[in-house]
Order: sequence, then structure tokens, then C-alpha cells
Amino acid sequence: MFRALGFAALLFAASAAQTPAWAQDGHGAHPQPGHGHGHQHADFQSDRIHVRVDGDMDGRDIILIPGLSSSPEIWQGTVDHLTAQDGVGWRVHRVHVQGFAGAPAEGNAQGDAPAPVAAPVAEEIARYIRENNLSKPVVVGHSMGGTIGLMLAARHPDSVGRLMVVDMIPFMGAMFGPPGTTADSVKPVADQIYAAQANSPREAYVAQATTAINGMINTESRREEALEDMRTSDQKVSAAAFRELVTTDLRPELTKIAVPTEVLYVKFNDPRMTPQITDAIYQMSYAGLPGVTLKRIDDSAHFIMFDQPQAFYGELDAFLAR
Repeated sequence: MFRALGFAALLFAASAAQTPAWAQDGHGAHPQPGHGHGHQHADFQSDRIHVRVDGDMDGRDIILIPGLSSSPEIWQGTVDHLTAQDGVGWRVHRVHVQGFAGAPAEGNAQGDAPAPVAAPVAEEIARYIRENNLSKPVVVGHSMGGTIGLMLAARHPDSVGRLMVVDMIPFMGAMFGPPGTTADSVKPVADQIYAAQANSPREAYVAQATTAINGMINTESRREEALEDMRTSDQKVSAAAFRELVTTDLRPELTKIAVPTEVLYVKFNDPRMTPQITDAIYQMSYAGLPGVTLKRIDDSAHFIMFDQPQAFYGELDAFLAR
């Protein structure tokens, strides 16, 4: 019952108060076709990520992590919302994963065999927090960004103040096999998916991903930016990251997460998956995280911040105020 065939398509494209030095934009090594570049970048050297910084440079820190093949631009509405609030100063750190949305693959480049992307990125974000002396930042991650947020909160519990996961479960592999599927047992399926995605002719890959992304965003006017992110992403990096998501089971690590955590989700994009079945899947998936808040957002596809921005901002504001 819990094998959601639509989920594959859903995610295919799918301290000490030393202020860090922020470098003015001019990030020539990280071009972003189709996106404006009048912001700042953190002075942080990494071949896995670079970080865009907006808002009040003396404000409270919040880190926004996009999903598979996505740009930091998916968070622009969220940044505008946070920085427009009276009396609340936010310094917003938007992660850009190398190989996604126009950024050169660099350390995330894939060789003959698929290599992890999400786990090394989580480690780099932990280093970013540490080296820039961020004190318990809020972390918000969408899709694969939610996986990275879970990794960060479980493996570096002292680095995170609170965590919001947007439409992601801790073990995607459960959706690709029968009950009892494990990270090891799903690897052959994940390898087949990787081979198909990584080696697909570009035109066929883009066509398939376009169909998938259109199903992930109900608001037609918001689809093109996500499609542009996909078209300007490295195909092998995206394929390897997807394989990693399928084979990564974070459920045993949920008990290590001690910070307030909220999960926003939508009904699975499959007519056979009712809201009640979706609720049950999320409840079972996060059973190992005591105190987690699970909230279903209706009338939305995977990109909740696109389809239901006011509902998303309301949930975020309430979460940040607790």
C-alpha cells in the first residue's frame, strides 16, 4: 500500500559574536544563468557549495537549502517575507549546491561510479556554521534540502537551533520496494535509476524531467524557473544525488535530533495516494523523532513555497516564534 509510484517523479528533478566577512558578489567561478546576481556571497571556500547572504548582517541566522537541481532563487519569496518583518532581523544564508542550477560541479563532479552529494554537502554546511561562528541557526530544507537538514541536525546536533523539513521523508527507498525494504535491498533499483538518468540522451532526459517538474508545481507561472534550474544542472550530479536519496535511510538517526523540528508535506502526487495514506506514511516515517510536528498543506504540489506561499510563510513564522 505504501509504494508510491508518483514519488519518484515527484523528486526526480526534483557563536561567539564574530561577524563573518561577506564578499561582494562577483562570484565569477559560479555563474548562474537566468538568475540575478546583485547579492553577497559568504567568504567561504568550498568545492561543494557556495552561500548567498541577504538581509540584516547583524540579524538572527537562518539557512535555506534548496532541493535536487534547484537554485537558491526558489527561496526569494521567503527571503522577501523574512526581511520585510518589522522588528525582526534575519540574516539569510542560501546554499547553492555545486552542479545544480548553473553552478560548476567542482567537488560534486561524478566519475565512473556515482558518488554521494547530499552527505558531503551537509558536512560542508556544518563547517560553514562553525567557521562563520553562527549560533544555532534555523535550518529550512526543501526536498533533498530537507534530507541535508536532517543529516545536519542528527550528525551535528550542536550546530542547529531548529529544523524545518519541507516535503521529504527520511527514507525515500521505502517508496521503491515492498514493506521491509532496506537501504541495501533497494540499491539495485537505485543503480538502475542512476544509470537511466545519468546516461540518457540529453533531449530525452530534459523531456522526462520537464514532465516531472510540471507535476511538482501546480502554479503554471512558477514552473519555468524550476525548469531552467533543471536545464542548467549537471545531469550526472543530479542523477547521483537522486540515487543517494533513494539509498539513504535516516530513520535510525532521528533519535539524535534534539532540536524543535517541523515537517511540512503535501499529498503524494499519485491519485491512489489519499491524504490519509500520505498522513500515515509521514507518521510512520518520523515515528523515531519524538516531538516532531507534522503538518499537511493542502492544495499544493511539491514546491509548497510556490503553490501556497501564504500558508508556507504562516507555518514558518509560527515555527520561528515558538
